[in-house]
Formats: sequence, C-alpha cells, structure tokens
Amino acid sequence: MKLPLPGHELVALMVAVSFAAGINVYATVATLGILAHTGVLELPEPLHLLGSWWVIGASVALFAVEFFADKVPAFDLVWNALHTFIRVPAAALLAWRATTNLSPGEQLAVTLLGGLIALAAHGGKTAARAAVTPSPEPFSNIGLSLGGDALAISLTWLATVHPYIGAGIAVALVLAVVLLIRWVWRALRSLFRGAEHAIAQ
Repeated sequence: MKLPLPGHELVALMVAVSFAAGINVYATVATLGILAHTGVLELPEPLHLLGSWWVIGASVALFAVEFFADKVPAFDLVWNALHTFIRVPAAALLAWRATTNLSPGEQLAVTLLGGLIALAAHGGKTAARAAVTPSPEPFSNIGLSLGGDALAISLTWLATVHPYIGAGIAVALVLAVVLLIRWVWRALRSLFRGAEHAIAQ
C-alpha cells in the first residue's frame, strides 16, 4: 500500500497504530519498520528511519525483553506502569511525525488523538492485568500478554492494508476498554467496601 500523506486514510492508519502502540510499542514500531523495509508500506518521509535495520533490530530486541517481562505476575504491573511514560509519548510522536504534511491544526489534532488512544489502550491493558494478577495460576497472565502481542502486530499490519477497518477495530476496542476500566473500578470499590465491613464487624 502506498501511504497517502493527506486525507482520511492517514488519520485512520494512525488511529489503529496508536492503539497498537499503547499495547506494545516495540512490536508496533518493529512491524512498521519491517513492512517499510520490505516495500509493503511506504512511510511518510519523517518516519523513514523506522525502516532502517538499526531501528528494526533495536525494536525487535526490546520486544523480546518485553515478551518475557510482561509475562511475570506482579512484575508485569511494574513494567506496564513504567511504560506509561513510553507508550503514550511514542504513539503521539509517531502521529506527529506521520502527519507533517497536514495543516498544523490537523497535525496537532491527530497527535492528541493518537496519544489519547494509546493511553486508553495502555490503561485497558494495565487494568486487565491488574484484574488477573491475584489469580494463583500464571496462565491467565501469559494468555493476556500473548493476546496483546498478537493484537499489536496484527492490528498494525491490518491498518497498513485496510486503514478504515483497522481504525474501526481500534475505536471499538477503545469503547471496550472504557467499559472494562469502569467494571474493574466498580469491582475494586466493592472489594474495599466488603473489606471495610468485615473489619468493622
């Protein structure tokens, strides 16, 4: 697919890529880099660096580190908390660099949208992991982590082929994340209230 710099396809692509980056930024950057390097995707000029083997190699190496770190119960929560300061800014930066051919107002809007979508994806992932971490078996943690890795890679690839479908899936997932976070928050509030009643008695 030859990426059109102006227009709705670029915005749709960045919506999907931002969500993927919020889940796993290293897998997302590596996927974009490999697709660009092999000629499947033509990145905007400011993002051509992603197609270099140096960036691809570094992204794959960091993805390998995250692949294992993200599957260790309890430690994964620390890892994800630290990556709040990596995934969200990285998604916003990708959106900013990809939209340099748009008007300044449009570029800023897409950048903010990319950051917010990445934050929602990151928040949903963190909430889901927090919900399953107390489970005594490690399989739920590993399963969620593997699912997140697969989602980041497949959504990034899909968005380069069908930007609107990728964006639609990302928007649907953002809505699901909002519902998930509300459910986790209510569950935690109920848990704390139950503990307070038990202590009071």
